[in-house]
Amino acid sequence: MAKLLLWLILLVLCWPLALLALVLYPIVWLLLLPFRLLGIAVEGVLALVKAVILLPARVLRGPAGPDAASADPSGPGRRMSLGMAGACGMLTAQVKPS
Repeated sequence: MAKLLLWLILLVLCWPLALLALVLYPIVWLLLLPFRLLGIAVEGVLALVKAVILLPARVLRGPAGPDAASADPSGPGRRMSLGMAGACGMLTAQVKPS
């Protein structure tokens, strides 16, 4: 509602400027559209590069957070732990306390 009142005040006080803004806004929006699309593409490429760079750390860290138990193949309520036994090649499973 406030925008409409501001447009009406501008139309009354300076109608040539209001009409010029009304006509030029879509033209400027169309001219800037390729830059917006380019920004979206660059953002996507940078996110991909970041994901590729951080992938080794994510793989080594393993599952974490509340969804880790559901993503664990050993079943619900169990968590896989790579302690000293994991360094020796043995994988131990620990039951999570409820």
